Amino acid sequence: MSQRLAGKRAIVTGAARGIGRAIAGAFAAEGADLLLADIDTAAVERAAAELDAEALTLDVSRKAEIERLFAQAAAKWGGLDLLVNNAGITHAAELDTLLEEDFDQVFATNLKSALWATQEAARLMGPGSAVINMSSVNAVLAIPNQIPYAISKGAIKQLTNVTALALAPKGIRVNAIGPGSIMTEMLAGIMNDRAAEEKILSRTPLGRCGEPEEVAAIAVFLASAESSYVTGQTIYPDGGRLGLNYTVPVAGA
Repeated sequence: MSQRLAGKRAIVTGAARGIGRAIAGAFAAEGADLLLADIDTAAVERAAAELDAEALTLDVSRKAEIERLFAQAAAKWGGLDLLVNNAGITHAAELDTLLEEDFDQVFATNLKSALWATQEAARLMGPGSAVINMSSVNAVLAIPNQIPYAISKGAIKQLTNVTALALAPKGIRVNAIGPGSIMTEMLAGIMNDRAAEEKILSRTPLGRCGEPEEVAAIAVFLASAESSYVTGQTIYPDGGRLGLNYTVPVAGA
């Protein structure tokens, strides 16, 4: 590895598995010092042990827990260079059955946590630091029974824009990644039969799902000096899905 993040102090939320775990692994391979946060104690401690990192169990939907995370970072390092706001949840419900408490929980976990974490991180960061938010193609597209998730990811896109402007005078960059169908444990559970697989891949021009490591490679780019003039942007590793329109045939058609 090129050690592009050597000496960088990084927090990754939702780091126990999936895309968060892949980002943590890529950051570690590039030389970063890591504090990994997740609600799953056993999984995040396992990830931390594998990566020679520090683990912290917390619920990012609670502002007090976010404050505890950054207090630990301040005590550990005295500063911070990188933050990855990756923690997120989803909740499936039709419009007429969606409950307020479920909507609020998704928003607290996916959106408010990123806002408060960015606020806390900025107090520890200096010029050259970077924040990376996890959005989704569903910031632009929509799934009718994933209302709070889609809205929260759209809001993450705008949070990225707003905080990039707010933090530009301090030399802190803020960008986002909006993955399409990435082969995490969650997606593997959805693609459990041929019909489900064909439905997803038919809307993916490259004809395959992405891998968590492919998203992690983008995170490394956004965290490194290679993206020093990039801020306020969302990069979509989606296999071409956002480019589809009615003139483009579905894959395999």
